[in-house]
Amino acid sequence: MEEKREIITSESVNCGHPDKTCDIIADAFLDEALKQDKYSQMAVECAIKDDLLMIYGEQTTNATIDHEAIAKQVLKDIGYKNDFRVIKQISCQSPEIANAVKKQKFCANDQGIVFGYATNESKDYMPFSISIAHSLMKRYEEFRKTNPLYFPDAKSQVSIEYNNGKPVCVDTILISVSHSEVLSHKEIVETITKEVILKVLPNYSIPSSSADIIVNPSGKFTIWGSFGDSGCVGRKIVVDTYGGVGRVGGGCFSSKNATKVDRTGAYFARFIAKNIVANGLADRCEVGISFGIGLEYPISIIVDTFGTEKCPVDKIYKIINNNFDLSVDSMIKTLDLLKPVYKQTACYGHFGNEKFSWEKIIELKR
Repeated sequence: MEEKREIITSESVNCGHPDKTCDIIADAFLDEALKQDKYSQMAVECAIKDDLLMIYGEQTTNATIDHEAIAKQVLKDIGYKNDFRVIKQISCQSPEIANAVKKQKFCANDQGIVFGYATNESKDYMPFSISIAHSLMKRYEEFRKTNPLYFPDAKSQVSIEYNNGKPVCVDTILISVSHSEVLSHKEIVETITKEVILKVLPNYSIPSSSADIIVNPSGKFTIWGSFGDSGCVGRKIVVDTYGGVGRVGGGCFSSKNATKVDRTGAYFARFIAKNIVANGLADRCEVGISFGIGLEYPISIIVDTFGTEKCPVDKIYKIINNNFDLSVDSMIKTLDLLKPVYKQTACYGHFGNEKFSWEKIIELKR
């Protein structure tokens, strides 16, 4: 058989990246609403540039939410020391949408196409590239909190070489971190390589000793966050999902409560795909689900195992039907999505963290 070699690359960003900062703030609003009223309907977003924060969107809730105070606390926690001007424009959810959602059982808040993916190549059932990229950012966040010369804005990018669909080695590690003017480029390269990259790579089973390591290729990165770039909610959907491996439905997650199928549907699709792989039915699995506004059940579901299935695909469909209730109401209840758990999902990916309910592995009835 002819050898097929390819390289797959994924990225992650840290909390100080302005897009990701906005995701965290939006999910902090959502969590505060759910703490007080678990039936809150939320879609309050934000955008940031320099010292200006714009908060906007729709909400229908019995909760009392101090959006400005919550946002400023998140910004302070991330590492901003300046004060922010805030512009706010929030209205109630459209009553037409509300009437479509709130029936005897929860129904889809909108139409939507979502995808869930899983692979057995890594212990978290995620592609190596995105899993390592997130781990680099998590480690950087730990490191920079103990070293004030490094700032919260950072990015990582990881390239994995595959041979006939199997991961062979880490090809390239790229990481850019914001920093103080007093640090030399040489010092940054040496420190980040030692304290971040070489702390993460040994945790993965894939060979990495020959990887090309690139740190801060642009040179200086002293202007960070909203003062170096603008940001808004939902601009990192590939970072939030599977790093470019598999399909992306198009809708973002952050700011949206459980009736928004962009979020709940994607979480449930991952739940199905991961359990198909974890139960040994396939090495890789992607589940696609489509929804219609006001409808209790999805319009369609499609399963792709990329030729790695261990039994006929039509049997996998039957197993899904026998083990998973695909009504929106059941998805929400099965994954316990009316709780304030969302701020913790906003950075380092929505998948692969075993603490999340949609990551649990169950025994499937055959």
